[in-house]
Amino acid sequence: MYFSKKGKENTKDTVELALKTAREKNIKYIVVASSKGDTARLMKGIKDLQVVVVTHANGYPEEGKMEFPADIRSYLENNGIKVLTTTHVLSGAERGISKVFGGVNAVEIIAQTLRTFGQGTKVCVEIAIMALDAGFIPYGEPVISIGGSARGADTALILTPSHASSVFSTRIHEIICKPSYY
Repeated sequence: MYFSKKGKENTKDTVELALKTAREKNIKYIVVASSKGDTARLMKGIKDLQVVVVTHANGYPEEGKMEFPADIRSYLENNGIKVLTTTHVLSGAERGISKVFGGVNAVEIIAQTLRTFGQGTKVCVEIAIMALDAGFIPYGEPVISIGGSARGADTALILTPSHASSVFSTRIHEIICKPSYY
């Protein structure tokens, strides 16, 4: 499915397509990006799949602040959904180094290359690697990853993530949906 526009207007369709695909292909794990909880809320009531919600890192976009609401985190965790908040694998410390010294680092080149397929594609790959590194999903098993271009979700991929230390072993198997960017 290719959406004519990027953005949160595609969130419901993206989630529905991802869940349908997971069930059809017997994929047990769904990794979902959610910065303020809107996309995460759509995961409530899902009992047949393992759902991991990945938030922005603490301190993004404002230093010292947690953007993801504590009440939504508690609700999700109390309903069996894991919530991961950690440093972003495709920016993190490297972005901090670039800000201070200028230039670009290798991880930023990986992120920018993935963005040529759309911001959501970069997010999907990044959050799946983060979930794997945190031990929230199993190694070597395909997952469905849901991401977006800003708010909401507009991209879903089937991929097998590898650890950050072996990032180039990550494999994107299938694009379930994404914006077309014409």
